[in-house]
Amino acid sequence: MSLKFVIIPVTPYQQNCSLLICKNTHKAAIVDPGGDIDTILKVIKTEQAIPEVILVTHGHLDHVGGVVELAKKLSLPIEGPNQEDKFWLDALPSQLQSFGFPHSDSFTPNKWLNNGDIVSFGDQSLKVIHCPGHTPGHIVFFHQQSKLAIVGDVLFNGSIGRTDFPKGDFDTLINSIKNNLWPLGKDVKFISGHGPMSTFGQEMQTNPYVSIKNSESI
Repeated sequence: MSLKFVIIPVTPYQQNCSLLICKNTHKAAIVDPGGDIDTILKVIKTEQAIPEVILVTHGHLDHVGGVVELAKKLSLPIEGPNQEDKFWLDALPSQLQSFGFPHSDSFTPNKWLNNGDIVSFGDQSLKVIHCPGHTPGHIVFFHQQSKLAIVGDVLFNGSIGRTDFPKGDFDTLINSIKNNLWPLGKDVKFISGHGPMSTFGQEMQTNPYVSIKNSESI
């Protein structure tokens, strides 16, 4: 496999920031650097990675609180989320203040991402899948070659993302998981925004929110 990943829990919410590294070039993408920038930088140094881009799944503070600082420190472009999450990014300073997090300015990414877009670093490419429900502009990054998905707060090991935030919607989230993620295959492993990894196949069978009775039909 030509892709290596390192999961870096950050912030008091233990949000899973992911460092994705192209083994061929050592070029890397940093997904959802929500905070604890020094911790992220230490891992980058240990892995001898060369960051090329910051990728964002959605606009909640524990996923984007460190984006501006890290982008400035490393002179990196920011890609994602979908533009439907602009209202979350615009409100970032007040989000952080409300929950007692360090200040960050609001930001506009260098590129908003849409369903079907491709983002690249090194020799690696990730497909963008729009999966609204937790937030309206939430996206998932899928690495076809290694059957790895970075799903943010759409899906967890044994659970799903909350839908009680502004513009969240339960039915939309369930449809996103079943219609946009399950077709990728049972053997896809995923990194969620919090907690341990799992596979789509395991969640199809055991997740109380989105399990399917006849999993053999997928």
